[in-house]
Amino acid sequence: MSLCLAAGAVAAFLAIDSFTLTWIHSIEKIRWEEDWRIEAGALVVTEARIRGAGAGMEPPAGAVLKDGVWHYRPPLPAQATLRLSHSPHAGGYTLCTTTLCAPLADRLPGIDNNAVIELRACPP
Repeated sequence: MSLCLAAGAVAAFLAIDSFTLTWIHSIEKIRWEEDWRIEAGALVVTEARIRGAGAGMEPPAGAVLKDGVWHYRPPLPAQATLRLSHSPHAGGYTLCTTTLCAPLADRLPGIDNNAVIELRACPP
């Protein structure tokens, strides 16, 4: 399986079947993480973590605190596409595979400063 990435005319793909997205909340400066897998042509979130809490960032019902990190499973159905805003006014996303973590924008060199990055399962 592969993950397809696109932002305007810039595209890339990664030969992976799971990944973690991370970002730092722009106001509270708290790290968020989401684990995703590619399943039946869609993206499925398997777990999320919040490394703290802040105004408007309360952990959801059912979240479990382990070693200072809130763990939970977002109640989302499988997603055909994830759309992420890339902006110079907020910290960017990091995409981690089993072997490497790197800024998501680095995987799409030349994207616009205010792009929308789309992630989806690549067609078979």
